Amino acid sequence: MLECVVNISEGRDLTAVQAIAAAAGADLLDVHTDPDHNRSVLTLVGEDAPRSVARRAVELLDLGAHTGAHPRIGVLDVVPFVALGDTPVGAAVQARDAFAVWAADELRLPCFLYGPERSLPEVRRGAFTTLSPDVGPAEPHPTAGAAAVGQRPLLVAYNLWLEPGPEGVDADLGTARELARGLRGPAVRALGLRVGERVQVSMNLVDPTTVGPAEVWDRVSAQAPVERAELVGLVPEAVLAATPEARWAQLDLAADRTIEARLAERARRPHRSGSDGGS
Repeated sequence: MLECVVNISEGRDLTAVQAIAAAAGADLLDVHTDPDHNRSVLTLVGEDAPRSVARRAVELLDLGAHTGAHPRIGVLDVVPFVALGDTPVGAAVQARDAFAVWAADELRLPCFLYGPERSLPEVRRGAFTTLSPDVGPAEPHPTAGAAAVGQRPLLVAYNLWLEPGPEGVDADLGTARELARGLRGPAVRALGLRVGERVQVSMNLVDPTTVGPAEVWDRVSAQAPVERAELVGLVPEAVLAATPEARWAQLDLAADRTIEARLAERARRPHRSGSDGGS
């Protein structure tokens, strides 16, 4: 089975987000929306739903009107495929490549590939400068920009919001950036960001069984007061099981927010795939 965690550049127009998410049908596991980042994360299953979601996102969203705290290269900003369970990694690479060809042909969307060849941060740094699209037009789509289409292992997207300091938001932002630098390594990618009236350390825990939510909370809170934690999307059950249950509420974790729990819920309801399967 394949998971696809589509990141769209819209988190304020909830009508648009709901319309895009609805295109996935029963293959939608979760929607996380953030108005300050102006971004939504849709956790999907399979290869049909990402295409249906992509088509609606390109129809409804315009990057030219977009503002938000999170870096982005397009309205359909990131489309990573993840192999779950016993599914081979090669199946996720094949799904990635097939999606990119489809998006280029059907949506005229330039696609940059990441995974075995390069990382997502490399795509963000080099898109349309040192890197040309791997598939699709050489120039950005006039309203949709481009997409980073990837294959990756399971990760946990996780934010820690810092309490405001006595010197105001700017001082806190410097602290968040310093904390992010200290966290970065093989298991953690991190940025310090200003988000509305607060600042946060925004992370991808790329090896969450080695460095999970509890570990990053403890490392950050040892150096600065943490206001709250935020799980973006879902967490693997193994990560939850490795975390003391007494800390779940503090860390914004819960038994019904695992990938496995949502897959079990999906299996219990009548199934309808995304509305536009593509080919």
